[in-house]
Amino acid sequence: MSMKFNKSSQLLLVSAASLLAAVLITACGTATVDFVYVTSAKAAGTNNYGEIDVFEINRTSGYMRQIPTSPFPSGGRNPVAEAVSSDYTNLYVVNLDDNTIVQFMIGNDGKLYPQNTVNTPGIYPLAVAVSGMNLFVVDTYQPLPSCSNQDPCSGSVGVFPLLPATTGSNPTIAGAPGTPLTNPSNDTDYWPLILPGNPSHIIVPTAINVLQSGADLFVTAYDYSVTPNAGYVFGFSIGSSGALTPLNGGVPFAAGVHPSAIASDSSSTYVYVTDSVSGNIRGYSFASGLLTPLSGSPFPAGNQPSSIVVDPAYPYAYVANATDGNVEAYSISGSGALTFLGGSTTPVTYAAGIDPVAIGIDPSTNHFVFTANFTPDGVNGTVSNFELIATAGTLTNAQQSPFTSNANPTAVAAVPHGSTQK
Repeated sequence: MSMKFNKSSQLLLVSAASLLAAVLITACGTATVDFVYVTSAKAAGTNNYGEIDVFEINRTSGYMRQIPTSPFPSGGRNPVAEAVSSDYTNLYVVNLDDNTIVQFMIGNDGKLYPQNTVNTPGIYPLAVAVSGMNLFVVDTYQPLPSCSNQDPCSGSVGVFPLLPATTGSNPTIAGAPGTPLTNPSNDTDYWPLILPGNPSHIIVPTAINVLQSGADLFVTAYDYSVTPNAGYVFGFSIGSSGALTPLNGGVPFAAGVHPSAIASDSSSTYVYVTDSVSGNIRGYSFASGLLTPLSGSPFPAGNQPSSIVVDPAYPYAYVANATDGNVEAYSISGSGALTFLGGSTTPVTYAAGIDPVAIGIDPSTNHFVFTANFTPDGVNGTVSNFELIATAGTLTNAQQSPFTSNANPTAVAAVPHGSTQK
């Protein structure tokens, strides 16, 4: 049986369909609590660029789905790190093989709009952080003529001021990286990671962290020239211009064998460093420019801890253990010490995907924790999402987690929905 509609009826149906679509779109937008950005190093597209998957998180279920226009090209080869601007309007993606940082504006629908690309001061960038109006990048090698994979040298830190928006014949997009700052001690545009007393040793950086106060910066690294390796944390104070001054007279702080990641608490009092070889976490208190090991440090972790995040609102820390494929949860005591969550005498872990290499936390409500899982089959990676019970620190797998991403994901970052201005 068929039915015929007159023009008025058709218009009513179209209006009803449009209204329903609008309601669904509005509901979808309202239900989205965060946008999560996952860089994938697997080459794709005509330029062999990496990819950036953009997921939206449903505030009720934690379900993650890619937005319709995802993924986006990373603007370079082998993206390995990313950071979000302090106002959540820009995403900065580091492409290791091209020695570049690409600035993307973030739309209020989560979409990415490439704006500017700059070269890093050194060679093979691997970590990035943003604090206020400065972007800090860590390069594997200094830009010395003799540096290469065959003849390595020590790493370095560069500082880019982030420019305000300007108008006129040559307008500047807000958050564009400017010219790298000059290191007044050597008249270069980078700060080398040098081990005093052994300046010829090759220092390999691994991660970066800026304290919430914005006053100090730390870079983890290890001494490649000794066996076993010796781990360090290099500290710098950040001046009003963003220029760096080495802490402790340039002498780094001991940090195990092979530090892999670093995080700090919201009070800028405690710093935590994972050691991927020793399988532990080193905790420090920070005061008067010095890192002092916490009582009980190092604290036990799983096998090959690769990344760590500290909850900015509650006394919890979470570590991704790459070999174990899980997230380990900790309580933070009033003295900064780490204990197994809830006073447990055994580790409290939650299954993630295969080989979690990066971990992040929901910046809007601190309600979700997510990991990027490398899954080294070269076909697909995954992203795990956990609902965080703030009063207890426990995690629960979100609906249908883990979620498929492009191959070989390397980093994860997030912005609250509705925080951008485009």
